[in-house]
Amino acid sequence: VDRARPGSKHHVITEGGGIPTAFSLTGGNVNDVTQLLPLVEAIPPVRGRRGRPRRRPDALYADRAYDSDKHRDELRDMGIDPQIAERGTGHGSGLGVIRWVVERTIAWYHGMRRL
Repeated sequence: VDRARPGSKHHVITEGGGIPTAFSLTGGNVNDVTQLLPLVEAIPPVRGRRGRPRRRPDALYADRAYDSDKHRDELRDMGIDPQIAERGTGHGSGLGVIRWVVERTIAWYHGMRRL
């Protein structure tokens, strides 16, 4: 039995309008940064223009919990521009407005009792 941190964490990647594209549920004691790359890999192909469907977004916005130089480099290698708030810096970077979309999606799921 894990008693370090009870409960669970919800990790969600959404598109710009708040529609979820990848979702992960972990134990409460799991570090957030360990779920970043599996979530990016779980994004399904997105149909759009003619040709190959896109597998990855152009940019990824995340909060300080996902801040890691190793993961930033891996995202860049995948062709994704990481817009991740850095630990130890002041608030007011403007990323909170964009991250609010994800928080709203999680709240919507909780309200519908789907999580």
